[in-house]
Amino acid sequence: MADTEKVWLKHYPPQVPHHLNYPDVPLTQFLVDAARDYPERDAIFFLGKRMTYRQVLEDSYRLAHALKSLGISRGERIGIMLPNSPQAVIAYYAALFAGGIVVQFNPLYMKRELEHQLNDAEVETLICLDMVYPRVSEVKAQTKLKHTIVTSISDYLPFPKNWLFQLKSRFDNTHVEIPEAPGVFKLKKIMSQAPSSPVETPYDSGDDVALLQYTGGTTGLAKGAMLTHRNLVVNCCQAEAWMYQAQRGADTILGALPFFHVYGMTVVMNFAVRLAATMILVPKFDRDLILKLITEHRPSYFPGAPTMYVGLINHPDIKKYDLSSINACLSGSAPLPIEVQEQFEALTGGLLIEGYGMTESSPVTHANLIWERTKSGTIGLPWPDTEARIVDLETGEVLPPGQAGELQVKGPQVMKGYWKRPEETAKVLVDGWLCTGDIAKMDEDGYFYIIDRKKDMIIAGGFNIYPREVEEVLFEHPAIQEAAVVGVPDPYRGETVKAYIVLKEGMQLSEKELEKFCRERLASYKIPRLVEFRKELPKSTIGKVLRRVLLDEEMQKNKNEGA
Repeated sequence: MADTEKVWLKHYPPQVPHHLNYPDVPLTQFLVDAARDYPERDAIFFLGKRMTYRQVLEDSYRLAHALKSLGISRGERIGIMLPNSPQAVIAYYAALFAGGIVVQFNPLYMKRELEHQLNDAEVETLICLDMVYPRVSEVKAQTKLKHTIVTSISDYLPFPKNWLFQLKSRFDNTHVEIPEAPGVFKLKKIMSQAPSSPVETPYDSGDDVALLQYTGGTTGLAKGAMLTHRNLVVNCCQAEAWMYQAQRGADTILGALPFFHVYGMTVVMNFAVRLAATMILVPKFDRDLILKLITEHRPSYFPGAPTMYVGLINHPDIKKYDLSSINACLSGSAPLPIEVQEQFEALTGGLLIEGYGMTESSPVTHANLIWERTKSGTIGLPWPDTEARIVDLETGEVLPPGQAGELQVKGPQVMKGYWKRPEETAKVLVDGWLCTGDIAKMDEDGYFYIIDRKKDMIIAGGFNIYPREVEEVLFEHPAIQEAAVVGVPDPYRGETVKAYIVLKEGMQLSEKELEKFCRERLASYKIPRLVEFRKELPKSTIGKVLRRVLLDEEMQKNKNEGA
């Protein structure tokens, strides 16, 4: 695609180049550079514990040496099952220094999910939290797991918090005793026995796989996207170019997004290391803790998901906190309602913009401009060196501006393919174009609008209905805090629209009032025929509403009623 075809380039500010020069280095070089240039700068703040870039690099080297002493060879998959913590950062870079391929595991995975991913990635070494060790030990016999390295949150807490944490866990009966057994190691112990001398990352080219990142698996079992060192280096450099006001060695980033998800891994952890920024690590989303951290530690950047911003906006004591340090927030993982954007910007004085990406693209491909013109309700413009187009769902023909079709993207951040799944890879990577499965359109200015997921589209009485459009209208209602829309079976229309609603605290709303509200804003066939009020919606760990869970509940309900 020639630059003349990329209509979005004319909207780039002069500070953002159309093309970038990417360093041909392993991802670990970012940490080496940060520790060389800013050795005494705080890399991490975690529940009172501070670690400098020099300390993080040295601990990463120690763990890399320890991993190599276990016989880990180049290209071996190393699992990490940790919440945001110093250990999560150190384990990630140590695995790469040792020549391994990182495989991230959500600490909430239950036995079935854990066993599948361990076996699919053929993981032989896993670094995990002590609290999840019982689950790991239960599935070990069904996997190829040889080495389990266990850590506790208290390992990286300052005194006396580390001592109090251990005391509390025993009192609460949450303490897990790690057995002395073959193949089981304590992280602090094996690191204490290893040197902190530099480790050279085995590296031939940017095509070397750095990460197997498993996709959500909303249909069938999760697949591992092979992301290379080049993919991850490129996406960090693109983020740096886009967020051009960020200053190397001077900024602070709030790390509330989990690092076991590619979004948090790239736009918080890897990006922070690239910038030699301080990361404020949040082990799990906690509104009170986040507001306290923003007030006390003054982060300038807070990448997040819409539900995080909604949670803060609706905090009963929000006015007591000082959020004025926030310069910019990049929202991803789910559509950002315009009302949420406006309310959060009014609260902080900072900017909240929507972006877009997929696990398969490391993940970011699009974002709105931060300090210039934005178009609310869009995912913005493609990033430097990223191509994007809209194609007809049936013919694959490239469509002109204004017409809806499937969004396809191409760029140096797009994955190598799916691990051990050439047929699946061939379906989504066509001549270098990543078929996203998202229905979108591009306007005359090159701004892209996500209409919905192909698989989420509702067909009611022959009409195509996009849940996101209905949800946007529901979010306009002052009593509604959260909303999700799905298509449920209907004997007459084929499918009908059902809305799941979470009301703001102390607010009331009847189905009749909601119908009247929607009737003034939506075509009659788009109005939810069924409404269910709930206290909460099922969500992924990064706050994405799980429509699949709602649909499964509905199917089970229908099955029970028909029995």
